[in-house]
Amino acid sequence: MKTKIAIFASGNGSNAEEIIKHFKSHKTIDVSLILSNNQNAYVLQRAENYNIPHFAFKRDDFYNGKIIDEILRLNKINFIVLAGFMWLMPERFVKNYPNKIINIHPALLPKYGGKGMYGSHVHEAVVKNKEKETGITIHWVNEEYDKGSIIKQVKCSVSSIDTAEDVANKVHKLEYENYPKIIEQAVLG
Repeated sequence: MKTKIAIFASGNGSNAEEIIKHFKSHKTIDVSLILSNNQNAYVLQRAENYNIPHFAFKRDDFYNGKIIDEILRLNKINFIVLAGFMWLMPERFVKNYPNKIINIHPALLPKYGGKGMYGSHVHEAVVKNKEKETGITIHWVNEEYDKGSIIKQVKCSVSSIDTAEDVANKVHKLEYENYPKIIEQAVLG
C-alpha cells in the first residue's frame, strides 16, 4: 500500500514540482494532493500539469473548519509535506499526523526562523548580517514556527559579494537536491 503525500504550498511551487518529479514513478510513495492557501498560486497549475488533485482554501476553512481535514481523509493522506507554506499548522493537524508533517526552511535554524522569516526576507537578513554560510533546514513540524526537531541541515557558503538573489539561488539548489530525498527517508522511516 502506497504512502499518500499531500503537499501544502502558498506560492510558485518549484519545490513541490521537484517533489512530484521525484516520486512520479515511486513504488511505495505517491504525491496524491496539492493544497494551497492562495487560489492564485502557481503551484495549483503545477498540480494540474501533473494531473494531481488540488484545492485552494481560505484562512477560516483551515483554522476553524473541517473541510481540509475531510479532504485529507477522503484522499487517504498519511503524510504531509510543507513546501513554501506560510501558515502555522493548527494543533489538530500536528496531533492527527504525529511525526508525519515535514517542512523545509531556507536557513540554518535556529537562525533566521520564526514568523515572517521566509523567502527573500531570510536571504536579505543573511546578506545584511554578513553571514559566511547559510543553507537549508528540514524539520518535523510542531505547533510553533520552525521549532520542530531538525532532521537534516545542509550548508552552503556565502561570499562577501553575494546578493540576496545569489544566496536564494544557492539555497534553491540545495532544496531541490535534498528535500525530495529526505522526504523519502522520513516516509520510509
